[in-house]
Amino acid sequence: MRIDILTIFPEMFTSVLSSSICGKAIDRGNLQVFTHNIRDYSQNKHKNTDDYPFGGGAGMVMLAQPIFDCIEAVKHIESEKAPYVIMMSPRGKTLTQDKVQELANHERLMLLCGHYEGIDERVMELVHEEISIGDYVLTGGEIPAMVLLDCVSRYVDGVLGSCESVDDESFTLFGGLLEYPQYTRPSEFRGMSVPEVLLNGNHAEINKWRRQQAIIKTVQNRPDLLKRVELTKSEQELVDSILKK
Repeated sequence: MRIDILTIFPEMFTSVLSSSICGKAIDRGNLQVFTHNIRDYSQNKHKNTDDYPFGGGAGMVMLAQPIFDCIEAVKHIESEKAPYVIMMSPRGKTLTQDKVQELANHERLMLLCGHYEGIDERVMELVHEEISIGDYVLTGGEIPAMVLLDCVSRYVDGVLGSCESVDDESFTLFGGLLEYPQYTRPSEFRGMSVPEVLLNGNHAEINKWRRQQAIIKTVQNRPDLLKRVELTKSEQELVDSILKK
């Protein structure tokens, strides 16, 4: 997969692209990620990328010209496949695990990072979709782009060491539950013991315990997720008893 990131602050991505799983994936060639400075495409002699909004109002709006030229130039770089263009925006659809998996099926993505008060609306002619990472406002689209990059890259072949890593976790586990509690050595730490069921080697009992704990965590933190999960009668009774408390 190739991901192109369009931003006026490419330096923000330096550590992200050279560290951890993402950095290793790029080094191995499993993932291609490139940043492009929108400012380089400005036709203004001062290389401005923003101006005052028509109609008045606070803040500045990013100019259409540099973004149009940047998108059109990067679109044809070393690839016959046209990118799926995403603008990171608080007014976009909220990013979910289902959306991440959908985006991971594209061979090429282009992430547009807005800044200031927004982007000239005419740029939307080149954008396929707007995506938000939550109901709050950040100073720019760079951090949301990093989040999307990290989420999507995990589904690219060869990026993760284990094919089970993306299946056995929150939002994909047991039909959409949050992840169950995890433990490692030692079995006792400062008077706190690992649940006995995890030590007995009975995998059927372990899976039963994990599903039950996943249900409990989901009820406590994200009860809205239960709407899409099929529960047995005893599991529904467990949910009801927790909600009553």
